[in-house]
Amino acid sequence: MKESLSFELIKKDARTGARRGRITTPHGTIETPVFMPVGTQATVKAMKPEDVEKTGAEIILGNTYHLYLRPGEDIVREAGGLHKFMNWHRPILTDSGGFQVFSLGKFRKITEEGAKFKSYIDGSSHMMTPESSVEVQTALGSDIMMAFDECVAYPAEKKYVARSLERTTRWLRRCDDHHRRLEAKSAMETGADTMKQALFGIMQGGMFKDLRELSAKQITEIDLPGYAIGGLSVGEPKEIMLDVLDDCVDLLPEDKPRYLMGVGTPDYLFESVERGVDMFDCVLPTRLARHGMAMTSRGKINIKNAAFARDFSTLDPDCDCYCCRNYSRAYLRHLFKNDEILCSMLLSEHNIHFLVNMMKNIRKAIEEDRFLEYKREFYNKYGEF
Repeated sequence: MKESLSFELIKKDARTGARRGRITTPHGTIETPVFMPVGTQATVKAMKPEDVEKTGAEIILGNTYHLYLRPGEDIVREAGGLHKFMNWHRPILTDSGGFQVFSLGKFRKITEEGAKFKSYIDGSSHMMTPESSVEVQTALGSDIMMAFDECVAYPAEKKYVARSLERTTRWLRRCDDHHRRLEAKSAMETGADTMKQALFGIMQGGMFKDLRELSAKQITEIDLPGYAIGGLSVGEPKEIMLDVLDDCVDLLPEDKPRYLMGVGTPDYLFESVERGVDMFDCVLPTRLARHGMAMTSRGKINIKNAAFARDFSTLDPDCDCYCCRNYSRAYLRHLFKNDEILCSMLLSEHNIHFLVNMMKNIRKAIEEDRFLEYKREFYNKYGEF
């Protein structure tokens, strides 16, 4: 069967590894480099789907772990899949649940079979395996599903990271085999000759460059439509993260999308694009918004500050989002101080628009061979990260 996802490399920056591409999926195209807002529980927090789309976002994420626990993949399947359930008609990527299981700490146990964990909702016991992760994501109906992997904490002993890496590769093979079995069964029932969903593999290996190389070799031996870099931005210093990333990117195929998981600050996005990464996601823009923080062209603003009580200027003079076109800093501060949910709604829309528009400008700069100039301009205005 033919893959449902294709990637076109349109332009490479003349002086860096930055690249401009296009991903085609059953629910539309995605221009890369791209920032993907996170809709953990079938919603981007405090935003309507149409408002997410108005920011220019072309793809969002759903969370397999959370949707498995509530409402349950059977309900989402009965609703017609995640797109219909949440009224989002553009592409969706679902993570595998691996990172959430990792974050449970003592409430989970990793074995060769999979990960046994306790629900954060009611304490009930569950087992997530490569096969069940694929089955849940199949029921959700995402355009891109991620392979089940183990994300290792930082710091970690090299011996354990090596064992974990090998297990993640075995899990990837199981994910791929089960995914193909399910797609073949669906094809027999529908007569379709194209796979409905694309499976991405995930590189692990911690902060050890030789293990990263080994992981990349193993996962790329399985011909998949895209590959992700996992296990970075998990608490390690920035300089270590970028040093490891330097080696990771070139280990992945040039003709496939490269996805760095869990990164969303402007400096990390610029540095990663410069090294050749195409896709990014992070909960940061909506999380900051709920705490009264806005990302602007002049840096982050804490709308709680008393200095904004009588500041009737726009949040960001260089932004044309709905929030910046219609409301002042004073009004936003008033909303936050009175616990009005409208503040989270407006700041969430602004922050996502800010990152999506930044990526749009990055794409244009790559096309015009001025990526480094745009990066320098942005950094000079934004100030401290």
